[in-house]
Amino acid sequence: MAGGQERILRRRIKSVQATKKITKAMELIAASRIVKAMGRINDARPYLTAMTKVVEDLAASSGLPKSRYLADPQPGPRGMLVITSDRGLCGSFNSAPLRMVEKAVAQPGAQAKIVAVGKKAQSFFRYREIPVEHQVLGVTDRPTYAHAQEIAQQVLALYDSGEVTTVDAFTTRFLSAGSQRLEVIPILPIDPEKFVSGTHGQSLDFEIEPSPEELIDPLLRLYVEEMIFALLLEASASEHAYRQRAMKAATENAEELIKKYTRIMNRARQDAITTEIMEIVGGAEALRASDNLEELE
Repeated sequence: MAGGQERILRRRIKSVQATKKITKAMELIAASRIVKAMGRINDARPYLTAMTKVVEDLAASSGLPKSRYLADPQPGPRGMLVITSDRGLCGSFNSAPLRMVEKAVAQPGAQAKIVAVGKKAQSFFRYREIPVEHQVLGVTDRPTYAHAQEIAQQVLALYDSGEVTTVDAFTTRFLSAGSQRLEVIPILPIDPEKFVSGTHGQSLDFEIEPSPEELIDPLLRLYVEEMIFALLLEASASEHAYRQRAMKAATENAEELIKKYTRIMNRARQDAITTEIMEIVGGAEALRASDNLEELE
């Protein structure tokens, strides 16, 4: 084997080994962040449950008051909240919801107002020249309630102004560390049955101040904020889970590539050694034959 070819293979093996170290480190970091993200999800759940219970109690005491946020979905322009990450190397976490939105926007007669979360969504829509109403960056790594308030403010503004009649979130739900699911989740309007069904037909005698009609809209706005916060937390955990799997696959591929290059190099080296041995044996035989000829002469 030529020395140059062997050096090339050695450089390739070292390069793949360096890449393997990086992907393995990223896999371990993502695994540790999944645990922290799951903890944040569990910490936020009681607040959403309590918010739901407050509205349920309001419905059980005096009936659910009328609100522009409580209605059946109506045809018209559609608001789309798209949640992606600011970084890549996480498999189909970003591409799947973005393709779904692109397909929905491309339908004949579709009217959409997009609120984009994450740099990947920003670059995706900019490249395809799809207009975006509002963009929020630096969210999915560690979402805060302030992020949810900013996004909810934009979503509610679109809905309150009548620019959209419905708002849906295109995001990835976190079911467990090994299971995540791409979903389209309705945000506005809110189905009244979500609160009425929780009362189980009970009637509670509460004295409410101010009136239920004055309370319902502020409560539902807070409910939307908390719902969006929960979706951001789940998307963050899902991103880390996707990245862990992607980096694990990359590490395994690097190991296979190292084995492949090593086998090629060893096989070529053995061929080169065999060739050199044959050349030495051939030279020795030639010398012996030459000596024999000289003796005969």
